[in-house]
Amino acid sequence: MTPTLVRHHRHTEPSAPADGASRARDWAEIQERMLAPLYEAVYARLEVGPATRMLALGCGSGLALLMAAGRGARVTGVDADPDRLALARARLLPASGDRGATAAPRLTDTVAAAAEGGPHNLITAFTPIGCEAGDGEELVRALETAVPSADRGSTVVLTGWGPPERCATEAVLRVAGRLADDGRAPGGGWRGPRRDDLEDVAFRAGLKPDGSGRVACPFGYADMDSAVRGLLSTRLFEAAVRATDRWQVEKELAEALHPHRRPDGTVWMSNVFRYLVCTV
Repeated sequence: MTPTLVRHHRHTEPSAPADGASRARDWAEIQERMLAPLYEAVYARLEVGPATRMLALGCGSGLALLMAAGRGARVTGVDADPDRLALARARLLPASGDRGATAAPRLTDTVAAAAEGGPHNLITAFTPIGCEAGDGEELVRALETAVPSADRGSTVVLTGWGPPERCATEAVLRVAGRLADDGRAPGGGWRGPRRDDLEDVAFRAGLKPDGSGRVACPFGYADMDSAVRGLLSTRLFEAAVRATDRWQVEKELAEALHPHRRPDGTVWMSNVFRYLVCTV
């Protein structure tokens, strides 16, 4: 499965700050689909289906939930971003009346509230860790709250970026870290993955690793504007924007993307993502 290229109209004022709702729409319409091959590979390996009761940490605007629900799974999603969560509700809840015997999706903004909907037998964390300083610690805290809602022997899936030499986007994302560091912005920027990030989180959360895999997830965009907007929607550039300004971040991001622009104007970067399957 490869990303679908969707063309979007270019902003007339690229330096204007984007609000949370705009970033969430860019995430849902441009960027979220880039990880669809990862979702599908994990679901196929774990045979996600009607017997699955899934809790998705950081569910975003709901694409991974939608794909699991399409397999018949009972899904619960949690995300702290109210704008992304609103899009997830719009995607998932209107169709719940046609789900027959399958329970309607549950969507909430706190892990504690999501855990109350247990027991779950699959917990997913599809937001790749190893991107920012502290993201592993944040995931450990979320797992400490979520895992007690799972049956013993249930599965937890953690995800992260693959080796830097196999991820073309990694060099582009360094712009976030450099601009944040130059401006001494609090909150950090792109840190870059480390080989044992996933195992470290699993160990600290009391999980038992039970296999892993790698999935190719190329990032493909219809044009440079879509590429810039999609990457900005990941929230990895927020510290850089605070340290400088949005115009400067967009300019340097476009420059970093230039080597990946094809003659037809599309932007294409090959990436590999890694997932770790754990048991509770």
